[in-house]
Amino acid sequence: MAQLNAILLLHFTFWPLLCIGLQSQYKSKIKCVFQGDEDTYSFYQGGDVVLGGIFPLHSSPISSYSSFKTKPEPTKYQFFTPRALRWMQTMIFAVREINQRQDLLPNLSLGYHIRDSGDDIPVSVKRSLLLVNGQPERGSGQSCEDIQKQPSPVIVGDAASGVSMAVLRTLGPFKIPLVSYFASCSCLSNKREFPAFMRTMPSDLFQIKALVKLVHYFQWTWVGVIGVESDYARFAIQLFLKESETFNICPAYVHFYPVVLMQDAVEELVNILKSSFATVIVNFSGESELHSILKECRRQNVTHLQWIASEAWATSKALWGNFGDLLKGTLGFAIRRADIPHLGSYLRRVNYSVAQKSQFLSEFWEETFRCQLNASLNTHAHGEEARNWPPCNCSESLDDVYTPYLDVSQLRVSYNVYKAVYLIAHALHDMTTCEPGKGPFQNGTCGSLSQIMPWQVCLLYFMKRTHFTTLGEEVRFDDNGDPIASYDLMNWQRESDGSLQLVRVGFYDASLENEKDLVIDEPAIMWHRGEKVCAPESLCSKSCLPGSRKARQKGKPVCCFDCIPCAEGEINSNDCLTCSKETWPNQAQDQCIPKTLEFLSFQEPLGIILWAFSAFGACATFTVSVVFIRYRKTPVIRGNNIELSFLLLLFLCACFLISLTFIGKPSDWLCQIRYPAFGISFTLCISCILAKTVVVLMAFRATLPGSNVMKWFDPAKQRSSVILCTFVQALICIIWLTTKPPFASYNTKFMSAAIIVECTVGSEVGFWCVLGYIGLLACLCFLMAFLARKLPDNFNEAKFITFSMLIFFAVWITFIPVYVSSRGKYMVAVHVFAILASAFGLLLCIFAPKCYILKSLVLFSSCTKSILVAS
Repeated sequence: MAQLNAILLLHFTFWPLLCIGLQSQYKSKIKCVFQGDEDTYSFYQGGDVVLGGIFPLHSSPISSYSSFKTKPEPTKYQFFTPRALRWMQTMIFAVREINQRQDLLPNLSLGYHIRDSGDDIPVSVKRSLLLVNGQPERGSGQSCEDIQKQPSPVIVGDAASGVSMAVLRTLGPFKIPLVSYFASCSCLSNKREFPAFMRTMPSDLFQIKALVKLVHYFQWTWVGVIGVESDYARFAIQLFLKESETFNICPAYVHFYPVVLMQDAVEELVNILKSSFATVIVNFSGESELHSILKECRRQNVTHLQWIASEAWATSKALWGNFGDLLKGTLGFAIRRADIPHLGSYLRRVNYSVAQKSQFLSEFWEETFRCQLNASLNTHAHGEEARNWPPCNCSESLDDVYTPYLDVSQLRVSYNVYKAVYLIAHALHDMTTCEPGKGPFQNGTCGSLSQIMPWQVCLLYFMKRTHFTTLGEEVRFDDNGDPIASYDLMNWQRESDGSLQLVRVGFYDASLENEKDLVIDEPAIMWHRGEKVCAPESLCSKSCLPGSRKARQKGKPVCCFDCIPCAEGEINSNDCLTCSKETWPNQAQDQCIPKTLEFLSFQEPLGIILWAFSAFGACATFTVSVVFIRYRKTPVIRGNNIELSFLLLLFLCACFLISLTFIGKPSDWLCQIRYPAFGISFTLCISCILAKTVVVLMAFRATLPGSNVMKWFDPAKQRSSVILCTFVQALICIIWLTTKPPFASYNTKFMSAAIIVECTVGSEVGFWCVLGYIGLLACLCFLMAFLARKLPDNFNEAKFITFSMLIFFAVWITFIPVYVSSRGKYMVAVHVFAILASAFGLLLCIFAPKCYILKSLVLFSSCTKSILVAS
């Protein structure tokens, strides 16, 4: 139906346009016959160049039935928009301001021809054609020179992207420039399709980037996206969904609703809003479409939503009066604002007498004061209510009421209109200052100001290349005719008196670096719950706790997931990430940190205890050595092979001290010392015991008649046997150290959060050969002692050696499985414990009885002396 209406309207308006195209050659022959409506509702003032303007003074057309057998009735609308009237007046104000300047177009006067687009494509196309044609007086037989209103070579408008696209497709073949002040669709940047389009409104491409970054900033990953069924909303939502993928933002739903909302469509939309878990709603529409939606939200008690406004309604105060409770806390990006000097006083010039002279102002007056002035073009849209309005009188004053028309606190779209007029003025000024012969066109021409022909693209050429400064802002355009994007982040806050306060809580500047283009003052934001503390949540699934990972739910977007615990050694992310061998998750399990180094340290309790026992054992051995030295001439000492006893005490002390090399942070040289030193020291001890045991046996054999065996076991031979036994162990150690020596290593296999610093034995064969050789000597020693266990009491040292070997075997047989099954510092502690236990066993079993006998002898001797003295 809308397309058919557009075709009929084009039929009534296209013929006059053809008259313009032919009048240069057939000016005297062609007669213009106006076949459409008079449509005299407009603001008009003549001039050397008349600027056209189309503004959505009315919106939401009321559908009516057309039979196409009679002339259609004028379109009726639901809403009159005082803001759009302010935009119209801003254009008039800018034209008059330029005409009063001497530095800009001093010899050229500007005029204006402004019409209402009705925010409707057929009406906008028709009235844009009227602007570029001019309008002859009613009747026929007039020449095209006798037109009443001058044609406009350029149009300022329209607000809606869809309407602008329709107008551009109609006027495009004639290269008539269209400068929009509010059309933001990124599709309009396509110069191949819309070569004559420019705008002072940033492209939606930048607004969408700002909106997506805003949503990402507050970690809203599950948002509802709705928009009116229009080119503007479709392109904007398409860009929003594409850009959201970069930040893992998911749409809970995407819903388009018709421009003319019926009750069933409104209920369907609100049911979607109510049933979804998404609490954040991004809405791409104008203010007129929101009335019905918000009304139904209130009826169904849907009051928990956080609205995110597109720039089309981010500063629309008209919605606050009836729906302030629903819209408080709204966030949205608004285009750059400015204070236009003297515009407020100019707008206030409208009074009762001025309103009577214009149909637009008359309707504004009637809508503002609810009275009848001139029975304006749209009063009948209010039905019975309008018929009951009282007549207007001279007592009404704009000072007594609030109207968006007079609100100059948020001049954003108005500022864009202002810049659009100045853009055209500066382009015309560049044309006037162009020197003939140096112009940009063929043969150096500059273009004609006396008769601007759109198809010569003279004006459009200069418009695309102009830049200027107005109200302190430098206005520039890119290759697509788009200005540099800059937005203010606005927050809808309720004043104490209930009125709306639009608070700037941040900004977005596309000229800044990627990570610095969005700045938000979060503490200044008032949310829809009336709080300034924290932002509301809008998630499909809550974030996983530390130590768990996301697992997508089948058939749902990436924002919907379950949380599955991560395995040990992994940090939580979209997937559990395994830390490297040298790192481990921190306590929050959100990053990998270096592992702690673990080794048997002198500072920890276990290391201190082992160190204390080692020192005690060495001191005890030294004490026994002192006792033996003091009583070396006693029969007890002399009869037990004093030389081997002293050697054994020396080597036992070495065993206690060598255990200290196992405590502390391992290094390569320390590892290469500790194992050979341990093996050789214990070999010396067992060799000495073995020699003592053999001497005991041989001494008994020597008491037999004719025995000459003791000559083979004199002290020199005993020392040689100890050296020989030790030489074999030393040879094993030398081969071990030269082939595959021990070394310090950092073990990450067994401990989770720590790196074990340990001595790796290098050659397993070498290590077990050292232990095996010590075991072999111990077995020989045990066997010899066992054979000598029943010798007379004078040679009863064999019993103690037997006991010491039993303890030695018990320690080291237990040591092997415990050592193999232990890890880290506990493995080292087991090794040290085995060394200390076996050393203490040897010390106690062999030397403690002798010390006890010496003590008894000393007590007996002292008692004997006392008795003798007493007698």
